[in-house]
Amino acid sequence: MSGRIRVVLVDDQALIRAGIRRVLEHEPDLEVVAEAGDGFEMMRALRDVEADVVVLDLNMPGRDGFEALRDLHHADFAGKVLVLSLHDDPQYVSRAVREGAHGYLLKDAAVEELPGAVRAVMEGRPFYSPKAQSAITEALRVGREDPVDLLSPRELEVLKRVAEGLSSKKIGEALHISPRTVETHRATLMRKLGLHSVAELTRFAIEKGVVRGM
Repeated sequence: MSGRIRVVLVDDQALIRAGIRRVLEHEPDLEVVAEAGDGFEMMRALRDVEADVVVLDLNMPGRDGFEALRDLHHADFAGKVLVLSLHDDPQYVSRAVREGAHGYLLKDAAVEELPGAVRAVMEGRPFYSPKAQSAITEALRVGREDPVDLLSPRELEVLKRVAEGLSSKKIGEALHISPRTVETHRATLMRKLGLHSVAELTRFAIEKGVVRGM
């Protein structure tokens, strides 16, 4: 094993894929193992290679990025998905998060931020570029999304157990993850929801029916 992070690039423009490949392959710990032009090609590629991270565009002909996210979910893809998009519209960002993206990076920041974003999602740390995070905050502010819909299944599991009063160690044991990863998820929950304490997380979980009130 090389220990490198194996990446699949999914974008309908070959020139864009070539540029992304150059950015990633300048990093000794990153390896591009396949490319695809749409969601159909992505799923075929994933049958032939082992991948840790899919870097995914949203706007593609054929089967687009949102459909590809659903396909990955239904296929129980064990890796991470980082959306790389031109769009910072709140509806795009929040929908991608809702469909299972672990991170969202804008293409205009790809050269500087892409390698770090790939490493972050690989380590279980959701990554959102500043404009994408602002878009999520805006979607919540104007009421376009139910905040619960922005949480991944794992984040909901952590939220439930935090609200039940379990420690990071106990949550980690229940979910088979490290206490540090639990704490990362808890920090992400607070950032996504605009909350600042375990008490506020607990109140939110009760109000939204994630757990029952004591």
